[in-house]
Amino acid sequence: MKKLFLIAVLFITFSTLSFGTIKAQENNQASDEEQLQQLMDEQMRQQLPPPPKEEIFRARVDEIVEEGNRDIGGYQNMFQKVKVRILDGAEKDSVHEIEHGGAFRITDQQKVKAGDNVVLLKYTPPGSESQYHIVDKYRLDVLYVLLFAFFVLIFTFSRWKGIGSFLGLILSFVIIIKYMVPQIVAGTDPLQVSIISSLIIMTTTIYLAHGFSKQTSVALLGTAISLVLTGLLSILIVDLANLSGLGSDDAYSLRLGQTADINFKGLLLAGMIIGVLGVLDDITTSLSASVFEVARANPKQKFKDLVASGLRVGREHVASLVNTLILAYAGSSLPILLFIVINPNNIPLWAIVNSELITEEIVRMLSGSIGLLTAVPITVLLAAKFASRETQISALGDFRANSEARVRSRASSKKTLPKPRAK
Repeated sequence: MKKLFLIAVLFITFSTLSFGTIKAQENNQASDEEQLQQLMDEQMRQQLPPPPKEEIFRARVDEIVEEGNRDIGGYQNMFQKVKVRILDGAEKDSVHEIEHGGAFRITDQQKVKAGDNVVLLKYTPPGSESQYHIVDKYRLDVLYVLLFAFFVLIFTFSRWKGIGSFLGLILSFVIIIKYMVPQIVAGTDPLQVSIISSLIIMTTTIYLAHGFSKQTSVALLGTAISLVLTGLLSILIVDLANLSGLGSDDAYSLRLGQTADINFKGLLLAGMIIGVLGVLDDITTSLSASVFEVARANPKQKFKDLVASGLRVGREHVASLVNTLILAYAGSSLPILLFIVINPNNIPLWAIVNSELITEEIVRMLSGSIGLLTAVPITVLLAAKFASRETQISALGDFRANSEARVRSRASSKKTLPKPRAK
């Protein structure tokens, strides 16, 4: 039954995935007017001067030649003259003396020292000499160490389940980067793409992390139902609040170029669904495990008793998770909160909260929290139903086994009784 359920889910998932891909391809077939407009745009681009050439290198700071402050428009800007050595690409091992800062302000954290690895930009305008600029510090070596330590800790504490969870994490990123983002850029509705992606992610990651069992299948079913309800609620709230999805500067930047035709309202909804998926996974798997453990510990527990136990656990879990979710959103929106507190232009508080940027974050936070609340009773009811049935079947099997054992014991005792002597 478990294999049949998994096959059915995977069949629906990949059938929907194929449908989404076909739909994206159909949306890419431009009309005659669009093709004519594209041709005119291409002709205009050909008449424009060629854009400057930009190349990115990894480099190391060999020496600080000079550093100090320079007066630029009444401001004292820090500057550094440094020698950098390129570490990769066609110009590997070449050394360049460049200025860092001066024309623009840099902070103490942006200053470099000898031995630092940096990201170097080579900027070549048409008909001019190339210019080199330090645009950032190189950090990937630190990230590699952190990733390795994270993997070791997961394996140490969770063994093979931790490895499955880690593989699920990698798979989630692959689905988002290789399927979800390209489909949205191709013109497919972001809400549809997010639902398909969520179905694939939660099916594979939950089974990879927790194994194939009735307990895991209940958690998956509870996650799916709760996610659908959260999506429907998010659609309703976004419509009632008249949100367009263009509340942030990033969304406005996406309106330029090849991403101009994206459905930004759908993109906002997709972000809500993906954001709440991970937390739903956490609460449904833990609740399902709790109910099944209670049923195994006391097989005489009835359905209503299992529901009551599961709800008590769920209340405690939700109380902490909602707080975690709100703090996570508040942490990511800390610059906005600082702007609200400082309020340099004395804008009324109601006008700030009414802005689409703030309203989007509030709606995202509330819809995610409501999704968690709906997940508790749904998962508890499903888990209690299947757990009580499993314990009943197990108890019936034990009863039959004990009965058969008693019958065999009586039969063997009759065979071993001594025969009466003949008179």
